[in-house]
Amino acid sequence: MSFFLRLSKRTSASTPPDSMDGFNWTSASENVTESSSQLFPSYTTNSFSEMPASLPFSVVTAVIYTIVFVVGFLGNTLVIYVVVRYAKMKTVTNMYILNLALADELYILGIPFLGTNSVLSYWPYGDFFCKVYMTADTMSQFSSTFCLTVMSIDRYLAVVYPIRSSKWRKPQVAKVFNGMVWVVSFLIVLPVTIYAHVQDEFNACNISWPDPNDLWSIVFILYTSILGFFGPLVVISLCYLLIVIKVRSAGVRAGLTKRRRSERKVTRMVVIIVLVFVLCWLPFFTTNIVNLIYIIPENNATATVYFSLVILTYVNSCANPILYGFLSDNFKQSFQKVLCLYKPNGVGTTDQTRGRQGAPTSLQMEVVPNADREPFTSKTAVNGQ
Repeated sequence: MSFFLRLSKRTSASTPPDSMDGFNWTSASENVTESSSQLFPSYTTNSFSEMPASLPFSVVTAVIYTIVFVVGFLGNTLVIYVVVRYAKMKTVTNMYILNLALADELYILGIPFLGTNSVLSYWPYGDFFCKVYMTADTMSQFSSTFCLTVMSIDRYLAVVYPIRSSKWRKPQVAKVFNGMVWVVSFLIVLPVTIYAHVQDEFNACNISWPDPNDLWSIVFILYTSILGFFGPLVVISLCYLLIVIKVRSAGVRAGLTKRRRSERKVTRMVVIIVLVFVLCWLPFFTTNIVNLIYIIPENNATATVYFSLVILTYVNSCANPILYGFLSDNFKQSFQKVLCLYKPNGVGTTDQTRGRQGAPTSLQMEVVPNADREPFTSKTAVNGQ
């Protein structure tokens, strides 16, 4: 969400705007409050020459953003492909992961626009694409948060009410919820679509709030922070708290051991994905809330901090495919198959032999409802079905 939640500030400067290394160094007249969609708080000064001579970001920024873009784009594309391609990957949890990968992909695609804007110091794509970009960028963040929330609720139902929820915990239902996530996200970001445009004063793609500008900006920051992060975080935390209580209070029942192991493995994967998301986004949202109360000074140190907060949010989007590969045998074997790294005569044969000696987890999952078939059997991975 690189163009999102920028705080408004006032200055009496009349210096034309400039942009350097992803930071929008801007100024405005006294009666104008610039409320930009740029992630970083406004950096203003009476004279651009008074700004620090340089930031240690020129080459570093380009390298970091390039790496994050390549890894994130290829990784999420790979996730989308394996879920769509292989029938055995179409579990309830994987449907939500597919939606999360789509949101991450959309967010990652914003990096070239951010880079172009930084290099040229202005928005070259026109007013229409400004609205499209701003809307898509903001929607991707809301969709990610809501998708993680739905995944957490699904985990709660799978663990706490496994039999009762099996009637509607199906991939088809998950697809409906995925669609609802995008519809709700679009409705929430409508203010961005309405008020985002290329400002004539700065030729920058920003949000220009109506009067009173300051009030609109503050309300928007609180509105997006609560609906887009802190509110869903409360729901997610409550779900896993109830899961922990349930797991601790439940006794071991005969015949459910394998199913429970599978559910716990899937739940662990979702929990780790959520934790990484929180760690990557919490500093950003916290900084914006703090900046409402205490205006953070504008200098090289804070510029470095803001850059780190932004790149951290992009790192989250490119880290998720890596997490899937490490935490899910299904994804790991599917990735290996697509990348031609899977060895059916080596590891696969060992897995098949092991599977014949002990009841395969995936077979158990097909018998017991609510199972997400974790992990793959070797036969499934080889045949891709």
